[in-house]
Amino acid sequence: MLALAALSGSAGNALAQGAVRSVHQEWQIRCDTPPGSQGEQCALIQSVTAEDRANVGLTVIVLKTADQKSRLMRVVAPLGVLLPSGLGLKIDQTDVGRAGFVRCLPNGCIAEVIMDDTLIKQLRTGQTATFIIFQTPEEGIGFPMSLKGFGEGYDKLP
Repeated sequence: MLALAALSGSAGNALAQGAVRSVHQEWQIRCDTPPGSQGEQCALIQSVTAEDRANVGLTVIVLKTADQKSRLMRVVAPLGVLLPSGLGLKIDQTDVGRAGFVRCLPNGCIAEVIMDDTLIKQLRTGQTATFIIFQTPEEGIGFPMSLKGFGEGYDKLP
């Protein structure tokens, strides 16, 4: 199951705007220096839109915490998601679990998980991660995201 982490600031928004450092197939490493931070923070990022709704998007941000002790995955989902249902994740055909939303900002609602070795291995070896948001308890919207380049990009994260 996915474990929930406390959100450390709103770095997700700043990181999504950072300068592109490198591209790893479908993933980009972007770097930025958050306000009040001593150094630059980099993240592995990919954004996708729903197959059937071009105006509904999702951004996945993978980063290592400043102390290098934790690896986080932040997912920015569109406003209007059903918060109690959380964010679902499937890798290929395997249901990985759900993460709760921790905060909503003007540009979307954020779910955050601490990535363990098992999840990182699944992301490295899988072909497609499908993130699922809910607008009603019965209606899930899937966002298929290519995992091509994830392992290479993750290994290059400072």
